[in-house]
Amino acid sequence: MTRNGAARALPRVYIALILALLYVPIILVIVYSFNEARISSVWSGFSLKWYAELFSDRSMFEALRNSLVLASLSSACAAVVGTLGAAGMSARAAATRAPRVMEYMATLPIMIPEIILGMVFLAFFSLLGLPFGMLTLVIAHTSFCIPYVYLMVKARIAGLDKSYAEAARDLGAGGARAFRDVTLPLITPAIISGMLLSFAMSFDDVIISMFVTGVSVNTLPIKIYTQLKTGVSPKVNAMCTLLFAATVILGALSAWIGRPRRQRAAK
Repeated sequence: MTRNGAARALPRVYIALILALLYVPIILVIVYSFNEARISSVWSGFSLKWYAELFSDRSMFEALRNSLVLASLSSACAAVVGTLGAAGMSARAAATRAPRVMEYMATLPIMIPEIILGMVFLAFFSLLGLPFGMLTLVIAHTSFCIPYVYLMVKARIAGLDKSYAEAARDLGAGGARAFRDVTLPLITPAIISGMLLSFAMSFDDVIISMFVTGVSVNTLPIKIYTQLKTGVSPKVNAMCTLLFAATVILGALSAWIGRPRRQRAAK
């Protein structure tokens, strides 16, 4: 193989390696969810018994429901706070240096280790006397989800043409009206992207949730983590397979719905 051929093949090899590292573990989880044996390293035949046991396990689906509710509430609250923060900081960025300092403060939860955030939230909620449960989970998750929405919305606002909002102001619209009718529709894709990322981060969280959850509230990641002490049941493989299938279906549906819009825009 010539040097030019090797240079052209290198990116393909790199992409194939990355895809293998990403998807081979997922494929193994899916395959072993149909394994009759309890030990994943031993294949003893095809079986659906772990799916049957999963659907008979109410606690697993209750934990899944708690995780979905928690992620939905946290991402929605983060979208409101992050969007308003990004809009306010962008409007005042040229006036003072304070927004620059506040921007660093707003992005700190991304850089602080999760175990430190969990301990801080534990001490803070204990000081306030809040009962640990869904409320403390939503507050904690919203706090570390806000930077994801803030950064995406701020980047989108920075790329907007300011003449749109200025034209609305010239026509008599107030600041709130110009933001609602002009700026908000333009930054909606960034808000949705930030919400989806926040949803994934909240749904996935284990460390912070363990510090601020209550006895009566159990999320799916915590339930799976606590099973490590006694051995993870293959029911977890079945649950992961169902969640992966739901993600693929939603992604395909989103692409199918969005394709006609792009085609109409191209025409």
